[in-house]
Amino acid sequence: MSGPAAPLPVRLYGVAANLIAPLAYRRVRAKLEAQGTPAGRVRERMGRATVARTEGRVVWFHAASVGESLSVLRLIEEMGLQQPDLSFLITSGTATSAQIVGKRLPPRTQHQFAPLDSRRAVARFLDHWRPEAAVFVESELWPNMLRGAKARGLPLALVNARISDRSARNWKRLSATARHLLDHFTLIHCQDARTARHFHDIGLAHAAPGVNLKSLSGALPFDKVELTRLREVIGARPFWLAASTHPGEDEVMIEAHKALLKTLPEALLLLVPRHPERANQIEVQLAEAGLTSARRSTGMALTPDTQCYLADTLGEMGLWYALSPVTCLCGSFAPVGGHNPYEPAHAGSAILHGPLYANFSETYADLAAQNAATEVTDARALAKELTTLLTKPDTLATRRAASRAFAAGQADALHDMAETLSKALSLG
Repeated sequence: MSGPAAPLPVRLYGVAANLIAPLAYRRVRAKLEAQGTPAGRVRERMGRATVARTEGRVVWFHAASVGESLSVLRLIEEMGLQQPDLSFLITSGTATSAQIVGKRLPPRTQHQFAPLDSRRAVARFLDHWRPEAAVFVESELWPNMLRGAKARGLPLALVNARISDRSARNWKRLSATARHLLDHFTLIHCQDARTARHFHDIGLAHAAPGVNLKSLSGALPFDKVELTRLREVIGARPFWLAASTHPGEDEVMIEAHKALLKTLPEALLLLVPRHPERANQIEVQLAEAGLTSARRSTGMALTPDTQCYLADTLGEMGLWYALSPVTCLCGSFAPVGGHNPYEPAHAGSAILHGPLYANFSETYADLAAQNAATEVTDARALAKELTTLLTKPDTLATRRAASRAFAAGQADALHDMAETLSKALSLG
């Protein structure tokens, strides 16, 4: 693969990636098919397109999974409004992202699974799509993909870049490799000042902090008819949402809800696992905790006796945020790094979260400063905060208004970001 002379680790990686591609594809194929991906689409992972390329100029966006993909949809839409001759391709690697993003594609946008990072898969992909430029999201830095795109003269941008302190230490130990890969990008837009500083430390002076794209994604869509129905079913019951739980966090949510029931015996917990395939395990945990539950994916009715509604479906998070006056945003009680707080903020839900949120540290600091989010450390603290919010309507209303105001204040930068990106990619 042509391009700038590569450091030894990059060359070794290239050889290894090409050798193990068949084995990697078998594993990826088994996982995607197990998650319901149509067999015909799985071959996209080897760079074999399953849809025709649109005519004209195509801009390629590549993201890892659901959150990263959703974060750029409004940016794509804005770029399309500014330049009606552009079409867009967004790639990702997971079945969940394909299902969710596929339902929310902006005009003139297609989705494909990303090619595995082998020379042949990347070449097939680029031969078919012939993109005008490429945009990589957050931390999706695949060496063969980057070098293959650059070798064909594509201008490249990295947007919403994020790097943890631990990853930064590793990059510094391999600073020549890091610079080689990241120098492929004409523009490096960082989602926070910490990431920009890390990039500067390894010699990338053009990395610059900017607005977090996840703050520009807007409110998630939802079914308004279903929202009205659920409001009628729940009625006056106090309720709260545990959003995007990971292993180890369900226990915290369950313990907090049991404590809340002592004060509010009619309280309802809406529990949404990050990965719906964990629902069987969570259902057992709820039963062992003595809580009555109903499971959405099986069509079980939510009744006045239901203490926990297990919302194990895909693509309905916007519904749960719009419905719930209070959201405990998980991924923050387990070492995951936190999840996107802008989504519940746009819906006007008061936000609670745990202490582990490195991926959104600056955002949560801003939320806390505006009284739009509160950190709780464990189930006991969570139950105490829930009791306050669900028994004091004025306090809850104030917190919800602060959450909504925070989200609204982030949206002004979308137009400028689209213009900056188009200019950096020489799109006119």
